Amino acid sequence: RSLRLMVVDDNEDAARTLGVLLQAQGHRVDVEIDPRQALARATRVMPDAFILDIGMPHLDGYELARRLRALPCAHRPVLIALTGYGHPSDRTRAQVAGFDHHLIKP
Repeated sequence: RSLRLMVVDDNEDAARTLGVLLQAQGHRVDVEIDPRQALARATRVMPDAFILDIGMPHLDGYELARRLRALPCAHRPVLIALTGYGHPSDRTRAQVAGFDHHLIKP
């Protein structure tokens, strides 16, 4: 089924490339480079799932996940960390922040 997704990554090329790949699979995708803009957009339209980088300026992925979890919404979106942080403590930190999944970038 087609999902509404939001990709948030300060690496614009990576974010847009992933967005194009997901759209090619039939999903509706919003891409945000600035996590603050992603949070603002989520207050207007809550996607089914977020794919978030962790190491971003202004608001890291952990804090963004916590803030997304705190927003009132009719459904609980899936939060996926897509990050270069692959240490076991990073996985634990992601889980505590509210992520459902933790994927490591190649």
